[in-house]
Amino acid sequence: MAKIVAGVATSHTPLLTLGAAQWIHRANVDYENPELNTSDGRLMTYSQLLTEVGPRYENEVDVPTLAKKEQQCNDALDKLAAFVAQVKPDVAIIIGDDQAELFNSANQPAFAIYHGQTAYTIDKLQEPTTPDWLRTVRKGYMLDQVHGLPCDPQMALTLIKGLIDEEVDVAASDHVEDPLDKGFGHAYGFVVKRLFAGLPIPIVPVLLNTYFSPNVPSSRRCYNVGRAIRRVVEAIPGDQRVMVIASGGLSHFVVDEPLDRQIIAAFENKDADFLQSIPRGALNSGSSEILNWVTAAGALEHLNVQSAEYFPLRRTPAGTGVGAGFVTWA
Repeated sequence: MAKIVAGVATSHTPLLTLGAAQWIHRANVDYENPELNTSDGRLMTYSQLLTEVGPRYENEVDVPTLAKKEQQCNDALDKLAAFVAQVKPDVAIIIGDDQAELFNSANQPAFAIYHGQTAYTIDKLQEPTTPDWLRTVRKGYMLDQVHGLPCDPQMALTLIKGLIDEEVDVAASDHVEDPLDKGFGHAYGFVVKRLFAGLPIPIVPVLLNTYFSPNVPSSRRCYNVGRAIRRVVEAIPGDQRVMVIASGGLSHFVVDEPLDRQIIAAFENKDADFLQSIPRGALNSGSSEILNWVTAAGALEHLNVQSAEYFPLRRTPAGTGVGAGFVTWA
């Protein structure tokens, strides 16, 4: 039977595609964001956040300090890429979130699986006025032109049918109509570009709606869907070696380091109860990508965490940014 032999979870923040001196561009977005999300479910402006917490992180946002974190993250990503190369999976199930790149409010499934031959990334560099720093980000995400990511349609179809039998109402998609308009986004392009590093590993894209109300699944639902993914995969005849990869997270756009470390500890300790009880208030905006990790953890609970690294990438004095995590299971 097929077997899930390894797992990876990685953040995919734009900061991981930029040099530290360019992180100021993302900080400027935070300064203008009217709905910065805190883990107790509140939304606030930067000035409101600064009034509440003070400039407690102003000594962390100078370029030399950020450059050290940039290097730590790049080293962690290199280790993940080496791990993928060592495992040499026959197929990778990538669990990511769609941010209005392929779907929109006319059709927004809670869970979807793509069973086409090729997943095409969306070209987001059609606008000539795109600033250079954002062009760099989009190149790192494989959104600089239309890229074709090879898929495993047979594995995907089997997974869809099996999940339906597992009472998971998963949507199915088999082609991208016009990748100049809609296509696969950064959750998938980043993994293929940065972690596969040219290895021709076919993928099965699993798309979660983590961002858009009203049908965002709970952490309990996501964990149990992950468990169902494992049951379906391991009932497939053959000897395929499968890797499960979670793309996105952790907390952002207000970094919640205690929450992020609790989540990683729950992976290490196989604390399914904690992972199934993360409150919705902690899963708003960018922090909602934690659900990708929770889903993967459900599929990987039979394996042990082999490595885990975490870096709070704060980019403003009030502590906005991203909690960057990098985990492997084997």
